[in-house]
Amino acid sequence: MSKKRVVIGMSGGVDSSVAALLLKEQGYEVIGLFMNNWEEQDENGCCTSEQDFADVRRVCDKIGIPYYSVNFAKEYVDRVFSYFLEEYSLGRTPNPDVLCNREIKFGPFKEYALSMGADYIATGHYCKIAHENGVHYLLKAKDQNKDQTYFLNQLSQSQLEGVLFPLADLDKSEVRKIAEENGLYTATKKDSTGICFIGERNFREFLMKYIPAKPGNIMTYDGRILGKHHGLMYYTIGQRKGLDIGGQKGDEGRWFVIEKDLKNNVLYVAHGMEEKLYSKGLYMKEFNFIPQKPNAVSFKCTGKFRYRQSEQGVTVTFIEKTQEGYTIRVDFDEPQRAITEGQYCVLYDGEKCIGGGVIEGVIF
Repeated sequence: MSKKRVVIGMSGGVDSSVAALLLKEQGYEVIGLFMNNWEEQDENGCCTSEQDFADVRRVCDKIGIPYYSVNFAKEYVDRVFSYFLEEYSLGRTPNPDVLCNREIKFGPFKEYALSMGADYIATGHYCKIAHENGVHYLLKAKDQNKDQTYFLNQLSQSQLEGVLFPLADLDKSEVRKIAEENGLYTATKKDSTGICFIGERNFREFLMKYIPAKPGNIMTYDGRILGKHHGLMYYTIGQRKGLDIGGQKGDEGRWFVIEKDLKNNVLYVAHGMEEKLYSKGLYMKEFNFIPQKPNAVSFKCTGKFRYRQSEQGVTVTFIEKTQEGYTIRVDFDEPQRAITEGQYCVLYDGEKCIGGGVIEGVIF
């Protein structure tokens, strides 16, 4: 009986390295596939993805599996980066990693893997998946601190079909231990942070290459001008650092961003008590349900409004149906700080990820 073939997305990091090792140990025919999603040279003229692919080669040679590279840079620019720039130009704060999963890793990557004869695809994400009577459920990982269902909230049923998550029941410490015990080159490799195509560079300098900066006033609600901002796209609600209005601290504490007025190009700030940052709810459109929309008009569950946040109690209500989908209102059990338009609100029912959508508006 022939082995089932699994094509696993390998990034050159420890998580996908161990995921590939585990799949081989489980008896699958494993093929590593490295995705080159961003083409750019560093100051030495080297392609910034070459080092990651070199790490993939080392790991695959050690494990004893074949490996290939595929270029999705054009698809990434068209489907992810263009959206990223559009959202920032509108003064919003997008999450391109969520879109990358829907538009690349579980889109063109999966199609390419199937063309290679894959029975399954796999990734090094920390999450679980359940298949019940042809319905696919996305579940939280054992390691709640690393759970990545937040980033997979936009996946469809067809995208979740035939997917394996080998790290579902492992803690991050266990993953590194397995890598070390098996002599994998990536065992001590530092986890990547931030947006993949920006990396360790200065975010402001990177964005300035693509969107012209439009400086304007930093003001208080009573009309006091405190300084100049570099462009509204560089700031987020609740931000304290990098405002460059030092020496005007006053008796009430540090200044923080409270509003971005795109029409008048004004960055509003406040200081002291943070009640102005807290809201009672939010609105969403184009919500992606996993696996399908609940029958109830209103229901209670939990939600996350940014990745590094504990789940909060919420009440979800369907307001109206439009061409883009349902307008959904989410009311918080407790007021929430610095809800940001453009980010994702992701809902949960216990261990199940219900799905997610982009935050379109905030309710004060």
